[in-house]
Amino acid sequence: MRPAWSVILLTTLIGAGQGLFLALFAADAYDAARGQASLAPAFVAASVVASLALVGGGLLASFFHLGHPERAWRSAAMWRSSWLSREVIALPLFMALVTLYGALHWTGGLQAALAAGWLAALACVALFVCTGMIYASLKFVQEWHTPLTVANFILLGSASGLTAAAALAAWLHPGLVRPFVAAALIVGALGYLTRLASLARNARLRPKSTLATAIGVKHPRIVQIAQGAMGGSFNTREFFHGRTREVVRAARWSFLALGFPLPALIMSFTELPTGLLAAFFLQYAGLLAERWYFFAEAKHPQNLYYQAIG
Repeated sequence: MRPAWSVILLTTLIGAGQGLFLALFAADAYDAARGQASLAPAFVAASVVASLALVGGGLLASFFHLGHPERAWRSAAMWRSSWLSREVIALPLFMALVTLYGALHWTGGLQAALAAGWLAALACVALFVCTGMIYASLKFVQEWHTPLTVANFILLGSASGLTAAAALAAWLHPGLVRPFVAAALIVGALGYLTRLASLARNARLRPKSTLATAIGVKHPRIVQIAQGAMGGSFNTREFFHGRTREVVRAARWSFLALGFPLPALIMSFTELPTGLLAAFFLQYAGLLAERWYFFAEAKHPQNLYYQAIG
């Protein structure tokens, strides 16, 4: 598949924003369970604003993938059967609830803020599931049709959000740095292991169709010499990335190095705000490479037929 940067930015940015909110609310709920309210107001406000900025940036990026952005609202119409429509509903709902949670926290309504926070957390999980299921539900793309796809979206997004939370805490709430770093390392390791598992699974996949079944011709040797056009087409542009094996291999090794090992190494040796911020940006760069590879790795069945331009 051809990786679209608008979708890559959408999925990575909203994942980081969701993970950041979950980290903030987990700390808030833990305090409430102990009968305390110790979170620094500046930390809560900064985390809410940063979460909304990340999710809003992802939403903005998604509009560049639309041929007619003014009709985007129609994408919610098929919510009964489409995971994309459900994502379109869950995303603004999550943003609205996070905004309400932040506003109530700022005005001192802590109990009401917690109630809004629980609703926002549920919307956050629903959004993670919807985003992952857009791809996991596609049976004809074998690389995506696995529960590991949803797990990867949840774990990798949460890990990047926890790293961002640790960086913010280093500036505004130092007491939370170590818990956030520990959680980021645990969740990041789980995300890394599930991604390795999906890579191992995909390496063993074999196409269910062949060129013979694609065109309905039963012959042991079929070679396409032209696609019936003098140049490329929508099919050859949108369903194949067009990059060399070296580029794809470089993207894979980039996310394997930047997605967890290097950020984990930094977080293990420093609690300084600049160091943790560097870990977040390194991890996010790794997630960009991971998501690019996620699309490039997927083999659309139509490519069995559209093998040659001319």
